[in-house]
Amino acid sequence: MASGIFTVLDDIAALMDDVSVASKIATQKTAGILGDDLAVNAEKASGFLSSREIPVLMAITKGSFINKLIIIPIALLLNAFLPVLITLILVMGGFYLAYEGVEKIIAYLFHPKKIEHSVLQQETEEDALLAEKAKIKSAVFTDFILSIEIVIIALSTVLDQSLTIQILTLSVVGIVATLGVYGIVALIVRMDDLGFKLIKKSKDHGVLSTIGHFLVKALPVVIKLLAFVGTVALILVAGGIFTHQITYFHGLLNGIPSILKDALIGFLAGLLCFPLVWLGQKLLAKFRSKEEIS
Repeated sequence: MASGIFTVLDDIAALMDDVSVASKIATQKTAGILGDDLAVNAEKASGFLSSREIPVLMAITKGSFINKLIIIPIALLLNAFLPVLITLILVMGGFYLAYEGVEKIIAYLFHPKKIEHSVLQQETEEDALLAEKAKIKSAVFTDFILSIEIVIIALSTVLDQSLTIQILTLSVVGIVATLGVYGIVALIVRMDDLGFKLIKKSKDHGVLSTIGHFLVKALPVVIKLLAFVGTVALILVAGGIFTHQITYFHGLLNGIPSILKDALIGFLAGLLCFPLVWLGQKLLAKFRSKEEIS
């Protein structure tokens, strides 16, 4: 009886060792996309009142966990029965990311006032609440696309392992990705509050006060930098998806660095999507107006 228990414990220990090694490899493979995920979501989680930052971040984190609970089992099933659909889903997600990145660039260039105003600077409290919900929804949807890429890359590192190791590895990567990314995002968006507390505690004198003033002044710069990096990340991730998933792009533009290749392909894909989305929005608005009249 005792020997049987020890055998089971040995099997569990061996399984955990395999999962630990596989998770480490998978996390290293997804490090780049996790960095992009951080940049994109830090920018999306900013721009709220101090009292709303943590509730909003918790809502986005919850959505991220739900995303991975949906994606992981579907990815495993598709990999087993319809692997071609994984590529199709990735490409569709790539077009969405490319569009969002290009849309931000066009909005910045041609509608700068829209970019400068926070979503909380609305005429009424109801407008601010609606804007907050819209930004959370956008952040969760973007996280969904990026989570697909993270899960697929992680899955590709354990294709030769048993189903149990695949499930456990994807679960570990999903948890680490969510808690790691949004934990760092939380630290970023609360920089100014920490700075004010340090200033107050030090009575605006000494080293703590200097650090506090630095954190307060640094936050707007960090947010602007993350907005820029997040936009670039969207385009690069999209271009990387097309480069790796579409055979035609494998040998295209081999004379230039891969990062420039990804950026160019992602940007062109976003430009292609922009007029189509704009036309679709116009047609949808026209259809809705006719419905209201009738």
